[in-house]
Amino acid sequence: MPHENVPTIRRLLDEAPEKFNDKPFIRFIRDGLVREKTFSKVRADSLAFCRKIRDLCPDKAHIALVGKSSYEYITCLTGILVSGNVAVPVPPELSAEDAVKIFTDADVTAVLYEHAFAEKIAAILPRCPLIRHTFDLGDVSGFEKIYRDYGEDSVYAPLSEVAVDPQACALIIYTSGTTGERKGVMLSTYALVKNTMFKPYSAYCVNDDVLLSVLPMYHIFCFVSDYLAPLSRGNTLCLNGEMRDMFRNLALFRPGTIRLVPMIAQALLNYIKGFAAKHPELDPREAAARVTGGELRWLLSGGAYLDPVLCREFDRYGICLRQGYGMSEAGCKITVPDDRVSLESVGRVIDFCRARVRNGEIQVLTPCRMIGYYKRPEETAAAFTEDGWLRTGDAGVVTDYGELFITGRLKNLIILSNGENVSPEGIERRYKENLLVSEVQVYAERDRITAEIFPDPDYARRNGITDIPAALEAFTDELNRNALPSHTVAKVTARDTPFPKNLSGKMIRR
Repeated sequence: MPHENVPTIRRLLDEAPEKFNDKPFIRFIRDGLVREKTFSKVRADSLAFCRKIRDLCPDKAHIALVGKSSYEYITCLTGILVSGNVAVPVPPELSAEDAVKIFTDADVTAVLYEHAFAEKIAAILPRCPLIRHTFDLGDVSGFEKIYRDYGEDSVYAPLSEVAVDPQACALIIYTSGTTGERKGVMLSTYALVKNTMFKPYSAYCVNDDVLLSVLPMYHIFCFVSDYLAPLSRGNTLCLNGEMRDMFRNLALFRPGTIRLVPMIAQALLNYIKGFAAKHPELDPREAAARVTGGELRWLLSGGAYLDPVLCREFDRYGICLRQGYGMSEAGCKITVPDDRVSLESVGRVIDFCRARVRNGEIQVLTPCRMIGYYKRPEETAAAFTEDGWLRTGDAGVVTDYGELFITGRLKNLIILSNGENVSPEGIERRYKENLLVSEVQVYAERDRITAEIFPDPDYARRNGITDIPAALEAFTDELNRNALPSHTVAKVTARDTPFPKNLSGKMIRR
């Protein structure tokens, strides 16, 4: 569905230098120094890489990009998207076996990879005969050579003048596969850019805001929200690098907004609390400002359930933590939060998207919807209703004011022999109120509700809990006293190791 008011990614690149006075767009640390790239430099380097791609792959190709978030990664991905080829972002932590599956399924014919992936590439190539080109992204000096050799004054300059159909497949991003096989979600550049054009319900993303990007760019949430949105709005994007550097980078970059997942939010809260405990002379807000650089106002969470307790604790420190909701199949965002929504909700449905609930399932109608699952027509058809609404697979409620509440995943729903439906996520949230519980999964075993728990040994040690199974049994008895008969947990077990997780950090369900 063409929409003339939606710019292409190339247009965003071309207009940003003049529109935002060519201010610094991307900041990062390299060799102990803060580096800055202006909007015009990002444009020039991305177009240089576009020319490199078209020189390497003269015919349209599906190009896998394997690497961690970095300035060079951004210019690679942007270059692919404006070159008319199809990008297939792949996490560098992926095993060779899983990479073979994705490369084969996505019909990848070229692979750009960071040097650390080279050993895996050697094992992958004999099993992926379609791959004709590989390119070791190498070190920074190699990129500088590309930016120079394929610049606007080079003989390759015409290669970046390519017409890209904004409705065509430009990105295949693979779902995380928490309960099943990964599927390739096909998205157009129109869907990616349109998803940044919602009207905010709160001024949490003003044009002069500084963002700190802590999530990997191969996640749709990060690429759309931390890169494309700032490119279109004029924000300055600071790349965090390794997660262990986040606390140093907060003080250095002084961000106003961070997009994260609940696990990172909890780590940040713990760090603030630790600092505040060492400095009782400071009030909570001043202590938080010392840790975060003094400008942090918004933490926007996604990807997993966010405990309202976390939100309330951050409120005490003058930082607003709220959660949004989205999925790759919807182009990224479905809802965004503001400071007035219920802490139990996942935000408010964005202005150009509609949400409804049918048979308990949340369904959405959005112009950012995926083209489909790559080479999976039957699964694509099953993802949509007859009247074109996207099935999210989530159970929940939407209010008249557009607030969305999620109660669980339909495919995780436990159906007992008496016909009762039980959402395991609701029971799991109650368990998580106990700090002894680090991770929990609830499922049915022989028609009985079972809770399997990985306890927090440090918490047990600090609080003198020597018999962890007995403590979990006692807490389960307490929960059962106030539970519906159908939600009574009949069995609780403690495990010695964390639950296995996918590359997004989500637990893999039984």
